[in-house]
Amino acid sequence: MQDTINFNVASNGVLDPSLAIKGHTGKMKKKILQKLYQGFVQLHILYHSKKDRVYGVWMMDELKRHGYNIGPGTLYPLLNKMEQSGLLIKEKQVVKGKVRKYYSITQLGIEVFKDAEQKAAQLFHEIKGIQNDKI
Repeated sequence: MQDTINFNVASNGVLDPSLAIKGHTGKMKKKILQKLYQGFVQLHILYHSKKDRVYGVWMMDELKRHGYNIGPGTLYPLLNKMEQSGLLIKEKQVVKGKVRKYYSITQLGIEVFKDAEQKAAQLFHEIKGIQNDKI
C-alpha cells in the first residue's frame, strides 16, 4: 500500500498536517526524517572537517554523541559521495598497520558550509523565536 497525502481540515477549520497522511505513516515519517538528518550529518561532517581532518570511526563516535546512530554502511558511502561532489578530499595514511582514510574540507566544501551555516542559523533563530512566542 502506498502512502497517500490528503489535505484535511480539523474541527476548528485549520489545516491539520497530522490528519493529512493515510497509510504507512511510520514508514513515511522515517523516510522524511532520514532525509532531513542526512543533511544535518553532512553539515556535521563539513563543520568538523573544516576544523581538522576527520576519519570514519571518529566521525561515527562524534555523530553518536549528537544522537545520530550511523554505522559504517551509511557513513562511508556518504563520505565517498561528498568526496565525489568535491566537498571533501581523501588522504590515506597507515596507522597501527591499517590504512586510515582522512577527509578534509575543500574550498568548495567551505563555501557550501558557509552558505548552509547561514541558512541553518536563520532557521534556528526563527524556530527559537516562534517557540519563545508560544511560552
